[in-house]
Amino acid sequence: MTEKDLSSEASGGEEALLQARREKSQAVRARGENPFANDVAAEARIRVAELRAEYADALLEPKSELRYDPDKVVDNSTRNVCGRIVARRGFGKASFLRLRDDSGEIQLFAKMDLLGDAFARLSDIDVADHIEARGRAMVTRTGELSLELSDLRLLTKALRPLPDKWHGLSDVDLRYRRRYVDLVANPEVAAVLRARSIMVQALREFLDGEQFLEVETPTLHPLIGGAAARPFVTHHNTLDMKLFMRIAPELYLKRLLVGGYERVYEIGRCYRNEGISTRHNPEFTMLEYYQAYATYETLMDNTERMLRHVDQRLQQRFEERGLGELYAGFRDSRSFTLDEPFARVPMQASIAAAGRRAELPENFMAELPAIALPPQGQELPEAERARGDALVGSFAKSSKRSRAVDWKNFRRGLFGCETTGDRIFAAYEYLVEPFLPEDYRSADGSKSIPVFIMDYPFEISPLARRKDDDPALTDRFELFVDGRELCNAFSELNDPEDQAERFRDQVERKARGAAETMDYDADYIRALEHGMPPAAGFGLGVDRLVMMLTGQSSIRDVIAFPLLRAES
Repeated sequence: MTEKDLSSEASGGEEALLQARREKSQAVRARGENPFANDVAAEARIRVAELRAEYADALLEPKSELRYDPDKVVDNSTRNVCGRIVARRGFGKASFLRLRDDSGEIQLFAKMDLLGDAFARLSDIDVADHIEARGRAMVTRTGELSLELSDLRLLTKALRPLPDKWHGLSDVDLRYRRRYVDLVANPEVAAVLRARSIMVQALREFLDGEQFLEVETPTLHPLIGGAAARPFVTHHNTLDMKLFMRIAPELYLKRLLVGGYERVYEIGRCYRNEGISTRHNPEFTMLEYYQAYATYETLMDNTERMLRHVDQRLQQRFEERGLGELYAGFRDSRSFTLDEPFARVPMQASIAAAGRRAELPENFMAELPAIALPPQGQELPEAERARGDALVGSFAKSSKRSRAVDWKNFRRGLFGCETTGDRIFAAYEYLVEPFLPEDYRSADGSKSIPVFIMDYPFEISPLARRKDDDPALTDRFELFVDGRELCNAFSELNDPEDQAERFRDQVERKARGAAETMDYDADYIRALEHGMPPAAGFGLGVDRLVMMLTGQSSIRDVIAFPLLRAES
């Protein structure tokens, strides 16, 4: 049988299932009931989690197995539950159905002698349908808390069944495209997105507790600013105006500092027209906050407290919902720990330490211009190429650590470096960043610890304040957890003349062909001329935070509806 024949057969089988369910829907209508009802008495309904909470004292050890003592579940009052049927068994005089709402699952026990005429309705109910059911709480012989039904009815007929063996489905792309099915078929996927919501609430809770004010700023910008990235371009018809989807809210939030607000934050969507990978999605969620009369050291302290607060709140909320084991799975799978003080390492010190670990010559930084390679299609003079090859050959052979360095891409990256600061950053990216998890470990050596990389060159930090004792560097840090960048923060540049010069440098780089640069924002310079208080600012990728705390390897697993290529 050809692939086309198999596809045709599958399509025909699916259509037969759809038709069978349509006929059941018509049968429900024929007896005067609505298969798409919307008349549930919300005040009478009890959620599954609430029902389980009422009988928490009847749980037997270990509680994770959800087995109950029948002698402690003797309430004869009628309970009303609503939800989706996710499993059923038995089709004689008794049936067991498993109902799920957004708080959990519970078993329903349907007996013909108790349901009477209502028992016949089971013939019209399939897995994936939404139902309303009434009954009394009881415990089965296997110790499972259940509702012994006295009535049930169909609320919503699902015309399409859940996919068969969805857990074994190899087409990950299909899972992302049909997330509405993925969430039903894979509860662990729904748990990750629930964790995301809890984390966002916890971020707000932390910042509100620190007296920050949540604000909203424009997502349509007349200029490219706030970060170095390629923007999405759009057009406003009425104003006949070219606009850019925001790549960061930074410059507007700092205008609010000028206006007199001392602590502001925003959690919102940003857009960057860059590649898609396991860590990048074109639209993503950012937290940015700005605090007057603070430095980047202040924000390092804040960051440690905030991340621990979010993780503790995640654990608490999961345990309250009976998902403690799932949280424990998240935590136990982590190769890092938040429980110890984070490392704080200046960038140049990290490069020097990496050079020693790789057993490179003490003066290797001075040799970096000599090893740079042009892009494919361009050639160096033979003598220059030979010297660079010889140097890299000696570097790569110096130690096991050095052999693990991606020297080829390092050399390509160096070719585009115009300044000493650019080369320092390139050295950090290739010699330090890939090895952060193995270089910075917990006291017992079992896990990596988060690392603040501090004091970035001013050339790659166009909005950060220069250090008073070394103007070539800035008061900036990025936080890396298990080798992945999570946060970026710095003491803010509030000198309008210095900021204007940095903007001009960005414009000149754009003119020379640099793709990821900012525009000159004259209005922002005007705002600084009115006086912005000394301040520090912070940015956090929320999607990456969720990945980190739930152990997800791809950003698509923490976004409900990630951007995908159009189906062919």
